[in-house]
Amino acid sequence: MIQSKNLIVRHTHAEDIPKLIKLQKRVYPEIPPWTRAKLANQLDVFPAGQLTAECDGEVVGCASSLVVLWDDWADAHSWKEITAAGTFDNHDPEGRTLYGAEVFVAPEMRGSGLGHLLYEGRRTLCREMNLKRIIACGRLPGYHRYADEMDGEMYAKRVLWGDFHDPVLSFQLREGFRYCGVVEDYIPEDTESHGYASIIVWLNPDYKPRKPTQLEQEEVL
Repeated sequence: MIQSKNLIVRHTHAEDIPKLIKLQKRVYPEIPPWTRAKLANQLDVFPAGQLTAECDGEVVGCASSLVVLWDDWADAHSWKEITAAGTFDNHDPEGRTLYGAEVFVAPEMRGSGLGHLLYEGRRTLCREMNLKRIIACGRLPGYHRYADEMDGEMYAKRVLWGDFHDPVLSFQLREGFRYCGVVEDYIPEDTESHGYASIIVWLNPDYKPRKPTQLEQEEVL
């Protein structure tokens, strides 16, 4: 658990599911939210990878992840493909990459440091499990303002160069992630990003390649 003042990041519980669906509808009104069944399946498949944020007892954020063999997904892929349509049935205990499938924060909590706590929760998980890295594909919600002028890759480069500020990619860069390129049609219904997403990576400085991951150890037991 990670705590800062009245903010707490903890593992997700089954009773959080209705609140998370309600919050997700608020954050992404144009994108269909997860179903109860899919959220329940995520908890069954990889409970350690599902994080929920609370403020004064209210659910205000979420970070969900699974473990993958990145070589299977290094080429272009969609969110639906790599997450098995949100069920996380592609979770692979033999993988060494923590894949960030989703992060969302209540609109009124933006700028509170909650996003940092959720990302720190993932980094803590990555270290504790001796995983090699965190990889995610982040939305580019600022791209729609420039879509008539350039493609998504050039937009992402302009964010890296400091010409533009993107609410997601700029934040991820401040969190120590490295930009690796873009994928098209990642979430086709994401109209703000025109389906584009940036691939980002954080390398675990404590990773020990000769040591099994926690998931591999659990498989042996």
